Amino acid sequence: MQYEIVIGLEVHCQLSTESKIFASDSNQFGSEPNTNISVITLGHPGVLPKLNKKAVEYAIRMGLACGCEINRNNYFDRKNYFYPDLPKGYQVSQDKYPICKGGGVTVRLKDGKHFKERFLELHHIHLEEDAGKSVHEGESAYTRLDYNRAGTPLIEIVSEPCMKSAEEAGAYLTEIRKIVRYLDICDGNMEEGSMRADLNISIRPVGTEKLGTKVEVKNMNSIRNLQRAVEFEFKRQVRMVEAGEEIIQETRMFDADNGETYGMRVKETMNDYRYFPEPDLAPISISDEWLHAVKAQMPALPHELFRQFTQEYGILDEHAVVLTDNKDIAGYFLETAKFTQNHRAIANWLTSTIKGYLNEKNIEINELPLKPNQLAELIKLVDENKISSSTAAQKLFPLLLDNPNQTALSLAESNNLIQQSNTDTLQTLINEVLSAYPDKVKEFKSGKKGLIGMFVGEVMKKSKGTADPKLTNQLLIEALK
Repeated sequence: MQYEIVIGLEVHCQLSTESKIFASDSNQFGSEPNTNISVITLGHPGVLPKLNKKAVEYAIRMGLACGCEINRNNYFDRKNYFYPDLPKGYQVSQDKYPICKGGGVTVRLKDGKHFKERFLELHHIHLEEDAGKSVHEGESAYTRLDYNRAGTPLIEIVSEPCMKSAEEAGAYLTEIRKIVRYLDICDGNMEEGSMRADLNISIRPVGTEKLGTKVEVKNMNSIRNLQRAVEFEFKRQVRMVEAGEEIIQETRMFDADNGETYGMRVKETMNDYRYFPEPDLAPISISDEWLHAVKAQMPALPHELFRQFTQEYGILDEHAVVLTDNKDIAGYFLETAKFTQNHRAIANWLTSTIKGYLNEKNIEINELPLKPNQLAELIKLVDENKISSSTAAQKLFPLLLDNPNQTALSLAESNNLIQQSNTDTLQTLINEVLSAYPDKVKEFKSGKKGLIGMFVGEVMKKSKGTADPKLTNQLLIEALK
């Protein structure tokens, strides 16, 4: 029997607010353990929480970005369970009335030379507070508790069980990370735990509609590990079914060292959490004015920029994917496009030479010494055949980085990079090359026309890269005739 995989993801994103969701404690990563806490975070008797309005605004932003219906009347609930890193003994969350419902995310999957789009549906997005962190150090028999993270505002983005492969799950998580970064609501750093994903996975015979028993793999901390966990779980569950074993609903963990999942506990049901309305928080009403104000501040999103880059600017799909992966790089492209119409040249520079430089120096695009107008000037010099696109332009690029206050033209002139278009000068160099290679000249005349490239290369060497290659090619052909 053939089986197919069914995947749903629950993605937790810590919101980048100054303070926590129900208290004024600092919401800063990396502080000394148990310093960003208060009696409200720790749930002391008699204290009352107060909702962080900015956290609600950030949740609305995410809902709008995903095309969700925004719930105008919101309530919070208590999700009751005991775990040492949960200081109050319950988590304030949203159960029946999440702030965002429906919607979805469009992902692009490589299909040969092009990309195919797939719309992956969301079930809902809800607000909640994060728990603290259990710390296990070395061989110590003790578990230490850091409550700094407790009370950090979270949105939990819950998809429908709509993904059919590890590739789709990885693309979905990648797109979620891009969106929250574009919206400036979460830094998306999975290695720091500010974005985490729980993987829900089941299998079923191909052609059937009924879902199989769901297994949850908790706290996936990288996109690659998420895909590895999907691949392992699919094989594990198929083996179990074919061996006549029962798949139980359980929570599992992923071991990145051996690429396998292992059982942690039998999965709780919704009834086990004993949800009931949070009595210390008033309902939230989202007015038309507030919703319109949030909409007015929404930035252009990755999928919108992808269409703009490919359809309006004529950029190749693979270049548009790279450019829209980072909000600042997309912005750099748009700013450069104000100074030059050669949009493909901008994309080529950003996705190759500039991207390589950023990776080598381990810096972001906003730290690049080369400003958008300077890149446009460099492109203009190539377009006007004042410098060659290969040799001279690549020599000029580092000169501009080292001398950001000088123009591209002045640097090209002072470093002898301006293309030589004087026919008399070029003719002298061509005559020297042809005299130096009489045998090659005979071969060319006998039919080996491919040698023209060798002759052009030799002239370029003699001119130290300043010869106009097109003019050189024309003059060479005339001379060889």
